[in-house]
Parts: sequence; structure tokens; C-alpha cells
Amino acid sequence: QVQLVESGGGLVQAGGSLRLSCAASRIIPSFSHMAWYRQAPGKQRELVAQITSLGRTNYQDSVKGRFTISTNNATVYLQMNSLKPEDTAVYYCKIRGGIYNVDYWGQGTQVTVSS
Repeated sequence: QVQLVESGGGLVQAGGSLRLSCAASRIIPSFSHMAWYRQAPGKQRELVAQITSLGRTNYQDSVKGRFTISTNNATVYLQMNSLKPEDTAVYYCKIRGGIYNVDYWGQGTQVTVSS
């Protein structure tokens, strides 16, 4: 069973930066993509950023130019700059892959941006 462990969340002032990391307990073979989602209180979980095995990325419009997703195949990162209070949420990483092409989820890390 693969486990994903996230780190890097915390409290930061508006305009600040955080870097989230998501490490897999083992390399997931044939992953199709890795992604970061977030869920704010009272809202649905939403896709923030995604990177494919070919290195193609896509971002939610609200974070374009501020967030960057990257990976070294064992860990996926989310560099978050110019943070805004509306970025406050629990952030989850997801990796889709393996022989059955299933989704693996992390436990979530809280990001709080104060104004």
C-alpha cells in the first residue's frame, strides 16, 4: 500500500510564500499524473495544479503565475508565492498510477493566510 505524506503547510501573512511537499512511501510505477487539490471550509475540494508524467502542467486560473507544481517522480511539490487569504484551505496531494491506475491521496496539510 502506498502512502503519501504531505508537509510544508502553516500560517503565513498575505504576500508570503510556502512550499508544500508530498512524498510517496515508494515510487509509484507508471504514474499518469500528480496533483494538488484544496478544500476550504464549506466548499468542495478543487483542483489547484496538476503535472503529467510528460511534465505538462495546468493550473486553476486563480493561482496561475503564483503557484508552481513540480516533481522528481518520488515527491511532488507545490511552490506557492504571493499568497492571498483566499488561498486558505487544507491542501491534498494526489498521485494516479500503478498497475491499476488508481488514485492515492495524502492526509492533507493546512495552509492559512492571514490578511
